[in-house]
Amino acid sequence: MAEGAIIARVLASPLEVDATAWNALLALQSHPTPFMRHEYLAELHESESAVPHTGWTPRFMTLWEGDLLVAACPLYLKSHSYGEYVFDWAWASAYEQHGVPYYPKAVVAVPFTPVPGTRLMARDAAARQGLVQALCQWCEDEGISSLHVLFASDDDVLTGAREGLMLRHTVQFHWKNVAPTLGTYVSSLPPEGALAALGRPGGGSGAAPTLGTDASSLPPEGALAALGRPGGGSGAAPTLGIDVSSLPPEGALAALGRPGGGSGAAPTLGTGGFLLPTESVLAAVESHCDSGSAAAGTLAYRDFDDFLAHLTQEKRKKFRQERRRVAEAGVTFRWAQGADITADDWNFFYRCYERTYLEHGNPPYLTRAFFQQMADRMPEHWLLFIAEREGRPIASSLIAISAQPSSARGQYHSKYAGCTAYGRYWGALERVDCLHFEACYYQPLAWCIAHGVQRFEGGAQGEHKMARALLPVPATSMHWLAHPAFADAVDRFLAREGVGVEQYLDHLQARSPFRAA
Repeated sequence: MAEGAIIARVLASPLEVDATAWNALLALQSHPTPFMRHEYLAELHESESAVPHTGWTPRFMTLWEGDLLVAACPLYLKSHSYGEYVFDWAWASAYEQHGVPYYPKAVVAVPFTPVPGTRLMARDAAARQGLVQALCQWCEDEGISSLHVLFASDDDVLTGAREGLMLRHTVQFHWKNVAPTLGTYVSSLPPEGALAALGRPGGGSGAAPTLGTDASSLPPEGALAALGRPGGGSGAAPTLGIDVSSLPPEGALAALGRPGGGSGAAPTLGTGGFLLPTESVLAAVESHCDSGSAAAGTLAYRDFDDFLAHLTQEKRKKFRQERRRVAEAGVTFRWAQGADITADDWNFFYRCYERTYLEHGNPPYLTRAFFQQMADRMPEHWLLFIAEREGRPIASSLIAISAQPSSARGQYHSKYAGCTAYGRYWGALERVDCLHFEACYYQPLAWCIAHGVQRFEGGAQGEHKMARALLPVPATSMHWLAHPAFADAVDRFLAREGVGVEQYLDHLQARSPFRAA
């Protein structure tokens, strides 16, 4: 092997890569999260939560320079679209209607975890570019229908755009520990003119259609949550407005089979059947990625009352009413963190977590063994709230924390500047009005304020989160489709959907829970 040569290795398990090397590479990234740590990904595998028989077949992509790991990502082959939270059911349905297989598909993601952050770990921009090229080439070589990079970081998005991946925007709701104006959150979107072009780097020549058809293509809020699991809703895949009438006849699709199907040569690596982005579109993406989303101010809330004082009168009243209902029902809360979370606490939490899924007719994604390993191997990243009534635990919510200072047992210092908290799981064994809001939002926000945590991310979907002072932010995924006709159809759909998302965010601006400055 030539000196300095980069080679790609695809690994059948996260256990095949050294944990120290993986975590060291993660530490170099601009947007690391605890969910990308080797311990987390390894336990998803070892606990049999994300393994082939659950539809997640690991194929971790790694790039090496000699013995040095220079780029890597968690790649899975998927036999379904559950547990991803970026919904492509209509794409799969369109493939099926035309007799073209959509599964298996390739997904770069943290299973069951809709948390934005670095997905394409690399020592530098060149290595990240090489990683994207290696992913697309591997999919070509293996005859995989598509590649999807979910909840990507800005660095990932910029690289993916340069390599011709299609971008898709969704909306999440996050809270910052500083009095914001809503506009500072949505300003992290690219410029209006660039949004349609970002749906397909390289832009498209036609004008974007009107919102009327686009907005209707977005599933209702309840449907989005239902789609997260098998059996959600009616079981039918939603129709998201893909213009399948523009696809070639079924016989022609079968002949196309793969890009360049038949006698033609395969397209250039990374294009996936569509054009590379223009420099103007790349400039818009780069400007978006560099802009950040700084809040309008630098001072954290002094306490929960200070936070409430920044809300509109209507929202303050709503907060207090909902919290009073929980208190008047005789419910109190305690919290435990890290090593202070006892085995009994973890067991009770899992009963709650499991109940949430079983009530919707599905088994839980994560096993009890997974959480046991989290307690053993990553205890510092977990915060547990337990609701009690008459001395009995009745509900719980589990929060992840991006980083935490070391401390003696039970003596955690308020040194959380720069930390992020992530709302992950909750469940209840008894019904109490407004208990969900208290356990999942009010208690965690009060804790974040008291401990100086910078940010709280509420997870996927849910406009109800905005009423609890979590504001809308865009989240981006990237997509490569091997079949040129389908790539073109999805490209046009994403352009329309992008306009709809942009106008949806404009609509949300008028509903800010914060009072005017």
